[in-house]
Amino acid sequence: MEFLYPIIMTAVIIGSLVFVYKRQKSGKPAKSYLLAQIACFFVVGFVGLGLALTGSAAAETAPAASNVEGISVGIGFIAAALAVGMSGIGGGIAVSATATAALGAISENESIFGKSLIMVALAEGISLWGMIIAFIILGKI
Repeated sequence: MEFLYPIIMTAVIIGSLVFVYKRQKSGKPAKSYLLAQIACFFVVGFVGLGLALTGSAAAETAPAASNVEGISVGIGFIAAALAVGMSGIGGGIAVSATATAALGAISENESIFGKSLIMVALAEGISLWGMIIAFIILGKI
């Protein structure tokens, strides 16, 4: 039964990506496309949470302490995924804002290229911090 979990998660993720792709190709406004991505994120998250909280047959016969340990491991994986996902979203928003402003500033004055590159790199660093936190969480599991 445990071999079905990766198959189910892969099917949900691929289904979500197909839904978002069709939504994007249909020519809907950007707001509709963004809402579709957010909905797919929560669908994948809730399915992952359900899979993390679902016990196998061996866990049902084991004592309650091991079941609590299994739930905490599942919640740890969800926390690591949220750390990477949310920092990636935040980093993407920050890079889009700083890169747009940097390109506008560079088009007016080419001598500030180095400063603008540093600002964009700092905004991208947010995603790296999320990955570092995820590795710390996974190391504690």
